[in-house]
Amino acid sequence: MYSNFKEHAIAYVKQAVQEDDAGNYSKAFPLYMNALEYFRTHLKYEKNPKIKEAITQKFMEYLRRAEELRAILDCGGNGPNGDAAAATQPRTKSKGGEGKEGNDPEQAKLRAGLDSAIIREKPNVKWSDVAGLESAKQALQEAVILPVKFPQFFTGKRRPWRAFLLYGPPGTGKSYLAKAVATEADSTFFSVSSSDLVSKWMGESEKLVSNLFQMARDSAPSIIFIDEIDSLCGQRGEGNESEASRRIKTELLVQMQGVGRGDEKVLVLAATNTPYALDQAIRRRFDKRIYIPLPDLKARQHMFKVHLGDTPHNLTESDFEHLAYKTEGFSGSDISVCVKDVLFEPVRKTSDAKFFTNTSNGMWIPCEPTQPGAVQITLLELDAQGLASKIQPPPITRTDFDKVLTRQKPTVSKADLEVHERFTKEFGEEG
Repeated sequence: MYSNFKEHAIAYVKQAVQEDDAGNYSKAFPLYMNALEYFRTHLKYEKNPKIKEAITQKFMEYLRRAEELRAILDCGGNGPNGDAAAATQPRTKSKGGEGKEGNDPEQAKLRAGLDSAIIREKPNVKWSDVAGLESAKQALQEAVILPVKFPQFFTGKRRPWRAFLLYGPPGTGKSYLAKAVATEADSTFFSVSSSDLVSKWMGESEKLVSNLFQMARDSAPSIIFIDEIDSLCGQRGEGNESEASRRIKTELLVQMQGVGRGDEKVLVLAATNTPYALDQAIRRRFDKRIYIPLPDLKARQHMFKVHLGDTPHNLTESDFEHLAYKTEGFSGSDISVCVKDVLFEPVRKTSDAKFFTNTSNGMWIPCEPTQPGAVQITLLELDAQGLASKIQPPPITRTDFDKVLTRQKPTVSKADLEVHERFTKEFGEEG
């Protein structure tokens, strides 16, 4: 099996050397990186010490050359071929507003496919809507809000964070936090999933990744949000890994590295439910890895209020506290589902009611038969009398919540939590 890794490495090296000799450094660099990854994987399996030593020597030789190319590209060098490294430079716009590749039909097609990833209307989720997660919000504000509003803060060696990984159990608010970033930031927001970046055509997926980052640079300041990044960037060297998957990861690594590009105003934000499944090299590219845990007591209390919104209810502060205590272990998604279910309880009561009372403002509300003014009549009978617009469901009560909570259970297991807590101790930080 491992001989395949060696063959792939040699094939990439041949292409890299060919591009290198031609002065096409921007093409040679990722090819060297591909070759190095295959050599590294091969070395894990190679048992013969002499062969291992020879491959290690070659590995170091190609690594040094790759680092030399990186230094050339970082300095904006073009090499012997004047246009060879043009792809590493940000595109300059002409008077007509078109980049130099503006007439390239293939480029236009790829960019048109990615155009839907740009969120043009802000999602209207504010920082205050996000319950808890104070350190995560602070870190994101430092990376997103401050550099745009107060660029003078970031001088000398002080630079804003450029890549965030949000990880945690499903339903804890990772994507919701990204929506808050999109709302609060004065930046172009690109929201992509694996399906946006995977193409059935050979070589097109890497171009999609490259174009995404170039579009982000052209629209800077900008934010690239990649949801469920683990589906794109699983561990390399696994038996079920495809060649296309390997190339996407390599391209993403190169782009996140920002070789020779002005990426100071491009932030990469990614979310995953399975951080251990993420490739180690990709994981290292994220300078901030923030755990988004299950909501605590105060956060759950806040979530119930946010999800209820202005729906009529008679819950007191102590009722919300009671609900927060009863939902220990619930995720934000679990609480959202619970509230959605509770919102229909008054409708169910109205549909099943046999008695209604006519209030002072002329509205009919379901009631108990013992209530003063109770009239024995059903919803359908009121409708038949032409009173459909005068029927109003009762306000939500704590009893409605208690009824729904008897049939709803948390969706995150203790085993899931242990995995994320272990990852946080090894690689992350508390949100």
